[in-house]
Amino acid sequence: MHQALSPESRGVSFDMDRLPLFGRVFVPVPTGSEATAFDEHAIQTMQVPGPVLMENAGRSAALVLHRLFPRGRVVVLAGGGNNGGDGVVLARTLRAAGREVRLVGVGRSGSQTLLHGHGPSPEALPDDASRLDAVLAWGDVLVDGLLGTGIRGAARAPFDRVIQAVNRSGRPVLALDIPSGVEAGSGACRGEAVSAQVTVAFGAPKLGSLLHPGRERSGRLVAVEIGFPPWSEDAAGARLITPGWVDELRPRRAFRTHKNAEGRLLLLAGRPGMAGAAVLSARAALRAGVGFVRVASSAENRAILQMAVPEAVFVDMDDAEAVRLAAESSDALTAGPGMGTDASAARRLNRILEEMAPPALLLDADALTLLGEGRLAAFPGASAPDRRLLTPHPGELARIVEGEAGQAISDPGSAARAAAGRWEAACLLKGSPSVVAISGGGPLRVSPTSTSDLARAGMGDVLTGVAGAFLARGLRAPDAATVALHLTGRAAAMATCGGEALLPSDVVDALPMALEERGEGSTELDFPFVLLDLGPPR
Repeated sequence: MHQALSPESRGVSFDMDRLPLFGRVFVPVPTGSEATAFDEHAIQTMQVPGPVLMENAGRSAALVLHRLFPRGRVVVLAGGGNNGGDGVVLARTLRAAGREVRLVGVGRSGSQTLLHGHGPSPEALPDDASRLDAVLAWGDVLVDGLLGTGIRGAARAPFDRVIQAVNRSGRPVLALDIPSGVEAGSGACRGEAVSAQVTVAFGAPKLGSLLHPGRERSGRLVAVEIGFPPWSEDAAGARLITPGWVDELRPRRAFRTHKNAEGRLLLLAGRPGMAGAAVLSARAALRAGVGFVRVASSAENRAILQMAVPEAVFVDMDDAEAVRLAAESSDALTAGPGMGTDASAARRLNRILEEMAPPALLLDADALTLLGEGRLAAFPGASAPDRRLLTPHPGELARIVEGEAGQAISDPGSAARAAAGRWEAACLLKGSPSVVAISGGGPLRVSPTSTSDLARAGMGDVLTGVAGAFLARGLRAPDAATVALHLTGRAAAMATCGGEALLPSDVVDALPMALEERGEGSTELDFPFVLLDLGPPR
């Protein structure tokens, strides 16, 4: 007798605090067209047979489904392209494993030969909504093999009504490669789009599954190896920030060292009443391992800073000589958190850039406002392009390049690249996901650790402090941004008090745990072909 899945088992449990699995240091994040081009390269140039790739894709997805949903009946919706072929292989594999499976063909299909004479008999798509709803209700788990990565614009008939039926079914959905209706290059949903609990991506996660709204539609994101040759680093325009890569980038302390050798950071932050921004940035920088922090802030903030961060040296930001001496003995300048945007703030920062020539420079918050308003005539000072870092949120990015904040949210990669090119600096655009673009080109760096838990005043000050620390410790600007994004994201996940109650100071306190974390992560999907396992967005 058939036993339906219980309500509890229809969701997919995922420990959000654990380090997600990253099976490789280099994880490309291709668009749909880049994935297609690599697929063709594998088949035509590297002589990997197309049916082998499809067989591996379908079987891998079937094993993932069987592990996550070990009981219940399965309805596979297969379109006419390669995505549908993957679905047919999955249906045959599950049937061979003893699962009850129905296979529904949608649109023109040439993939039924992949059944190889056994498996579930293909069914025609029901004409009316009630019959389609009944077919979907038969299943406990639905498989979306409708459209794949090739969609541009809105899904057309009959796919649009099938997607609507899937979303109203209330059944958990496993999508193949990317949820149908989500554009693989942008994450946009121009019309109906499947809402999946799990997405199994083939070869690499697609960019559209990491950008919103595609990220919400993808749920838990699993990437599996299907027999592709290794990706070259220029085969995709974006790559994922992984723990292994961050571990390669991070500086290592020498056995014999001293505070000045571990980086000296000058932090220009905190107008009167804004001591908190300076405190958060300074504490974060120290936790990130920098050897020496000086904080140039308002005299009014002296007592607060010396009590809250006794490890940092206070400098009165209105004492020009003291600021000059601090700047000349620093390896990097971080300017902006709570700094102010009045005439004196602009004059002070211009003087440092013009006369004191810090070798590395990070501009955030109020400093970005001054830059966008054309009031930093001395920018970039003596810093080289690979030692300059801008860290805007979407609103600040709209001030430093032409455009609106909404464009930075809907297309963060293009927006960050525009800022990097305009100012000849690396650009860390904060958001969900946060991304890093490089002056002069290079793959976009996409953070998988971004979370809505970080949407709180002061989190940017923490990120600025960590990135500034790694600039002072000698990293190139894009690498400092990459390391800082990973560490702050992991610290947020590991903090004792998480979720909506998470405070910026909690992230600072958890940075030591993030710094000590090593390894590629873990997953209950203990198959050798699993490359990536990211929890659902939150």
